[in-house]
Amino acid sequence: MYKIAIAGASTLLGQELKDAIAESSLATAQLVLLDEEKAKGQIEQLGDEITILNAIDDDSFEKVDFTFFCGAESLTRKHWQQALRSGSTVLDLSGSLDQESGVLVRSPWLGVELTADLFTPAVVPAHPAAVALALLLDHLRLAAPLRQAAATVLQPASEHGRAAMDELHQQTVNLLSFQGIPREVYDAQVAYNLLTGVGEAAQVSLALTEARLRRHVAALSAGRWPAIALQLVQAPVFHGYTFSVSVEFESPIEIRAIEESLAGEHIDLVLEDTDSPSNLATTGQNDVLVRLRTEKDGRNPTLASRIWLWAACDNLRLSTQNALACALDMRQLRPKGSVQ
Repeated sequence: MYKIAIAGASTLLGQELKDAIAESSLATAQLVLLDEEKAKGQIEQLGDEITILNAIDDDSFEKVDFTFFCGAESLTRKHWQQALRSGSTVLDLSGSLDQESGVLVRSPWLGVELTADLFTPAVVPAHPAAVALALLLDHLRLAAPLRQAAATVLQPASEHGRAAMDELHQQTVNLLSFQGIPREVYDAQVAYNLLTGVGEAAQVSLALTEARLRRHVAALSAGRWPAIALQLVQAPVFHGYTFSVSVEFESPIEIRAIEESLAGEHIDLVLEDTDSPSNLATTGQNDVLVRLRTEKDGRNPTLASRIWLWAACDNLRLSTQNALACALDMRQLRPKGSVQ
C-alpha cells in the first residue's frame, strides 16, 4: 500500500485529484490531505469517510511515497524540498518547478522514455493545454512531416483557482445589474470579454502562463515537431480549454490519413457538426475533443497541405489524469509502498 499526500487539497485541482485517485489503480493508497494554515480544519470526504485537512508541519511527509502539489506556487516552493528530504517522490501540478535543475516536465502519453525519470527528484506533469497541443501534433506527425503549426489557446477561469472563478461570476452578476465589478484577481473586465492581458495589478499573468506553455510543449516535443507559434487568450468561461490550431504539412497528404492519425488514444475526433468540441462538452472527459477542417488541394480534393483544428479539453481532468500517469510510471522507484 502506498501513502499519498495531496498538498493543496482544498483547491479545485486538489479535489479533482482526490476523486481521480479514488477511480484509479491507486485507490487503495492511504491519503493525507494537506493545505495552507488558513484551510486547516476544513472537512473533506474520502469515499465513505470524513477527514479533516491538516496544515503542513515538520512530520507531514513522513513515510509518504508520492506528494502531489496542487496549490499555489508559493506552497510548492515552500515545502517541496521538505517532501524530498522525507523520501517522497514529488509531482508538481502547480508548475512552479519546471525550471529547477533536474526536474523533468512529463506526460507519459507522449511516449518519451522513462529512463531519465528514475534519477529525478521531482516531476512536473505538463500543463494540460500543453498536453492537449502535444497530443494533437504528435498524432499528426505520424501521418506526415509537419512544416509549421500555430495555436490560439483560450483559457478558463478555473485554471487560476476558485478565487478567479468567483470573481468572473461576480463580474457577470454585477454587469447585469449595472454595478461596479471586482478586480482583485483580474485587474480587468473578464466577463463578456476576451483578453490577451489582464492588467498590471492582476494576481495572475497571461504572459507567464503563455511562456510556461511554450516550455512544456517544447519539452514534450523532444524535437519531433517544429516549434509552435502560440497565443494565450483569457476567455469568459469557468472550465475547459479550447484551441484553434493551424497545421501545415511539408507536402499534400490524403485527408483520410489525417483523420486516421487523429483517431488515436487520448483524442476523440468529432465528425458531426452537431457535436462540435466545446468547454461544456469536455466536462468530465479524459480525452481531447477535436474537429478537423481542411484546405483542400485545388487539383485533388482528397489531399490537403494545411488543416485547421478546433479542440477542447477539461483542464482539471486532463491535468490530474496526466499527473496520475506520471505517478504510475514512477512506481518503478517504489516497488513497495512505505505503508506495509
